[in-house]
Amino acid sequence: MEISGQNEQTEVKCECRMKHREDSENKDLLNRLKRIEGQVRGIRGMVEEERYCVDILTQVAAVQSALHSFNRVLLTNHIKTCVVDDIKNGEEHAVEELCATIQRIMK
Repeated sequence: MEISGQNEQTEVKCECRMKHREDSENKDLLNRLKRIEGQVRGIRGMVEEERYCVDILTQVAAVQSALHSFNRVLLTNHIKTCVVDDIKNGEEHAVEELCATIQRIMK
């Protein structure tokens, strides 16, 4: 950020929470994302090739479906691990966080 001709650096701290996933879960999630990336690149190619709108829309719907599936898998795993562990540790805020997350992703 520049103020009065001087450069001022703003330190941004990440309040990121981390989650260790089993190798099989990690591999599954990453494979799903790689397929989605490939589908999106395919859509870009279709646009560049000036393909018919309905064909592109069909592929966009497939990507949306794949993302919804990714969300379902990730949310299910989150509930079974993170939320359950938090509740067992007396961290009741996990339920509120889960409810807020579900509301946000269902828009």
